[in-house]
Amino acid sequence: MSTVTDAPPTAPAPAGEPPRGPRRRGRLVPYWLLLPGILWLVVFFALPMVYQASTSVQQGSLEDGFKVTWHFATYWDALSEYYPQFLRSVLYAGCATALCLLLGYPLAYLIAFRAGRWRNVVLVLVIAPFFTSFLIRTLAWKTILADGGPVVGALNTLHVLDVTSWLGMTEGDRVLATPLAVICGLTYNFLPFMILPLYTSLERIDGRLHEAAGDLYASPATTFRKVTFPLSMPGVVSGTLLTFIPAAGDYVNADLLGSTDTRMVGNVIQTQFLRILDYPTAAALSFILMAAILVMVTVYIRKAGTEDLV
Repeated sequence: MSTVTDAPPTAPAPAGEPPRGPRRRGRLVPYWLLLPGILWLVVFFALPMVYQASTSVQQGSLEDGFKVTWHFATYWDALSEYYPQFLRSVLYAGCATALCLLLGYPLAYLIAFRAGRWRNVVLVLVIAPFFTSFLIRTLAWKTILADGGPVVGALNTLHVLDVTSWLGMTEGDRVLATPLAVICGLTYNFLPFMILPLYTSLERIDGRLHEAAGDLYASPATTFRKVTFPLSMPGVVSGTLLTFIPAAGDYVNADLLGSTDTRMVGNVIQTQFLRILDYPTAAALSFILMAAILVMVTVYIRKAGTEDLV
C-alpha cells in the first residue's frame, strides 16, 4: 500500500536574489498585460516615426529613388518657404479653440448642474454629429454659408460682416472661401472634444462647495470665479489640447471651406505627399508641425499650472 508524502518545501531565495516561483510570476503579470499595447505603439507609432524621420533627410526623385543623405537643410527650406501656412494654422486653430471654449463651457456647465434627468439626452445630442462622416459635416457648411443664404443675409442685416471684413476675416458680403468659414468649420467639427472633458471635470465638483460659498455670502459670479472655474481647470486644459492639436493639423476644412489664401500647413503636407510627390519636404513639414505643437503644449500646460488632465 503506497503512501502519499508531501513535497519538500521550496527553499527561500538567498538574500539579494529576486523571489522565485509564483510570487515572481505574479510580478510579471502587469508587464505581460502591457505587452499588446506596447507592440501596438511600436508598430503603428514608433516605426512610422522612424521611417518618416529617415524620409525627411533623404534626397532624390520618384524616378531615381530616394536615398538617405542626411540632408537636414530640407527642414530650413520647408520652414522658410511655408512659414505663412504654419502661422495661419496656429491662428485658425487658436481662434477655433477659443470659440469652442466660449461655446462649450456654458453648455458643459448646463449639462453638469442644470440638465437633471435630461442630462443623458443632451450628451447624446453633443456626440450625435460623430455619427455622420467628418467630410459630410464639413460639406454641409458650404450650404450653410453659401452666398445669398439666410445665414449670410442675417449677418449682412446685423452688419456683422462689416466688422469681420475690417478684421480681415471675410471679403465683402461673402463668408464662404474666407478665414471665417474655415474657423467656423473647425469650431463645429471639434466642439464635442471641448464639451466632453469640460463636462467630466465639472461633474466631479462637489455641490457642497457651492453651498459653502453661498453660506459665506459669495455671489454666483464670485462662486464661479473662485470655486467652479479653478476646479474645472483640468477639463479646460485637456479640452483645449484635444481641440487645438487636431485643428492645427487639419486640412479638410481649409480645402472645402477656404481658398488658396486660407491654406493651412496640413494642405501643404497633403499636396507634397500626394500630388508633388516630394516626400522629404512633406516629412520635414510634418516633423516641424509636431515639434511646434509639442513646444506650445508644454508651455501651455506649465502656464496653466496643472498637469492633472482629465
